[in-house]
Amino acid sequence: MGRSDVRPSRSSPLAWGVLGLWLLVVVLALPLAGQLGESTEDEGVDYLPASAESTEVARLTELLPGGDTTDLLLVAQRPGGLTAEDRALVERRLERIDALFDVAAGDPAAAGVVSGDGGTALHPFSLGELGEEEQGQAVGEIRELIADPPQGLTLALGGPGALGVDAEAVFESIDVTLMLATAGIVAVLLVLTYRSPLLWLLPLFAVGVAAVAAMALVNGLVSWFDLTVTTMSSSIMTVLIFGAGTDYALLLVARYREELRRLPGAGEAMAAALRGCGPALLASSGTVSLGLLCLTFADLNSSSGLGPVGAVGVLCALAVMVTLLPALLVLLGRRVFWPLVPRHGESRATGRDTFFARLGSSISRRPVTVLVGGTLLLGALALGTFRLPGPLAEQDNFTETPASVRAMELVADAFPERSGQPIAVLADADHAQEVREAALATDGVAEAEAGREGGGWREIQVFATDPPESEGEQATVDALRERLAELPEAKALVGGPTAQTMDLADTASHDQRLVIPLVLTVVLLVLAVLLRALVAPLLLLAAVVASWGAAMGLGGLVFGPVLGFEGLDAQVPLLSFVFCVALGVDYGIFLMHRMREEALNGADTRTAALDALRTTGGVIASAGVVLAATFCVLAGMPMVVMAEMGFVVAVGVLLDTFLVRTYLVTSASWLLGRRVWWPGPLGRRPAAPGQRAAVDAVPAGAGPRGDAG
Repeated sequence: MGRSDVRPSRSSPLAWGVLGLWLLVVVLALPLAGQLGESTEDEGVDYLPASAESTEVARLTELLPGGDTTDLLLVAQRPGGLTAEDRALVERRLERIDALFDVAAGDPAAAGVVSGDGGTALHPFSLGELGEEEQGQAVGEIRELIADPPQGLTLALGGPGALGVDAEAVFESIDVTLMLATAGIVAVLLVLTYRSPLLWLLPLFAVGVAAVAAMALVNGLVSWFDLTVTTMSSSIMTVLIFGAGTDYALLLVARYREELRRLPGAGEAMAAALRGCGPALLASSGTVSLGLLCLTFADLNSSSGLGPVGAVGVLCALAVMVTLLPALLVLLGRRVFWPLVPRHGESRATGRDTFFARLGSSISRRPVTVLVGGTLLLGALALGTFRLPGPLAEQDNFTETPASVRAMELVADAFPERSGQPIAVLADADHAQEVREAALATDGVAEAEAGREGGGWREIQVFATDPPESEGEQATVDALRERLAELPEAKALVGGPTAQTMDLADTASHDQRLVIPLVLTVVLLVLAVLLRALVAPLLLLAAVVASWGAAMGLGGLVFGPVLGFEGLDAQVPLLSFVFCVALGVDYGIFLMHRMREEALNGADTRTAALDALRTTGGVIASAGVVLAATFCVLAGMPMVVMAEMGFVVAVGVLLDTFLVRTYLVTSASWLLGRRVWWPGPLGRRPAAPGQRAAVDAVPAGAGPRGDAG
């Protein structure tokens, strides 16, 4: 071909218009996108079930006098017993704290609570109402005051206020780290995929535009509909935009490259590429978005808020990848692919020597062996779910233990006879004494102290005899709820960290029973409409559910024994299921849509299955690696819930990309033949005499060439 093959195509007014429109969107959206961080809410109540009893306690407690105080606990410990000098030092530090800060409750310089062996002393106190930034500064200054104690003496700051500050510090570190790490990984993978000094920049730029637009839209949803957006949901949105957006770009660019070899102009090649892969992209984004929107039916606040946030991210990624990216590619012409410029009229690599062609040939020779072997492997991996750890306690939700959690661990070790954190009970103020007496008479209760009063409610702090969030304390919570239910006039509510963990587990179980069938139904309907069949969608659904089960099983083998996680966050099973199914089925959509296209063009189903694997294998493998890599970034975040979910989704995507989609779906399609399209027209159409037949020989006993059935 001549030099005209590498010259940019004639500038398209439509392409320039699309580019200008998106630049205007970015200019308008940037200020709103920058405000999203201020709209995120990471209070404990934002991660609790909307209708749970413990959530109601948390809300009402904030309204009581002193509900906005910063509750802290200074812990002093020396093995072998605190000395007189230790006590004097602690008293001076506490007096300094009292002088510097507005101490709203508790006498910092009081003797405190001393353990039975005399080695540990607790000094609880509360600071007055402080803003989030002021609270962080106060905790930081107090930690500086108690730093560098004498050798052998340990001083630590704990309590809900310190734990909240440490959690907020973790949340603040997530956004920027996640964005930079995800962009870096995607950039490296795009360079390796395209092997071009320019082409990789276009999808990355488009993803950045999608991220800005999505953050601005989500910030608008917060203002217009009072949507709850947590750091976790905004982080997952970022991962989805980069992962799904890059996947869409890979599929579009691969098809565009094909069409550039077939057609002379960049504009007409792009139009053909959009016609060819557009339905698959729409079905893919629709599947993910609708699957995520099913989460709005969840009772857990953080899960229900994640649904629309994630859907906005995916739809913005789709909008950019089918408008802005095509415009950029058309304006730059063929030379954007340099040095591997696709030339009009050159043949593409369609021979049998390509990796996925050889893979398809091996599958066609032993389809039953491949299908049975792969299924058994997934089943074996899924057995690891029996090794999944129990519920994750609040203090264990960090991959690196913060100072406040270490302080509470000292308390738990020094006072094994009682819980170091109270079970919060709220009751009608007129019946508070009756409730306190009933609590004291409940098995497992060590103490019950009347607390603050306001708005007709009285707070009662109940201390269990068992350690925090242990099975024993959970039994005490159940017993309290049963006992206080016998006093309906008291309107007593039981909350606190342990009750929240229990309510989270119950709500997560309820949400799974509700949302999982809904997701499966929605995905099945989308697939049925796209593929005009029922068997193929059921096959794809079964495959992705199996890959999710195997990924959860691997999590059971890794979370505790390898990573040292103390529990499984209650949100992980449901959220990972939605992502594994909705995202994993994408690759089945790309494969099956191309397979159906080949069948409509005259190939029998078996030939279509092998052609689809050969033509889409490379791009889908690249897309799977990119998506898994973005979720691996999530797995590296400092919160256990993100690490666990990132691990499960990344492993699930890789299993779906390299095992389920490549081997199981292809071998099952080969064995089913045209029955895979039942009850659609392709499933009823007999093989025509001149129809292209399978190119690979089938061994004896494997069935005839061409369509089965």
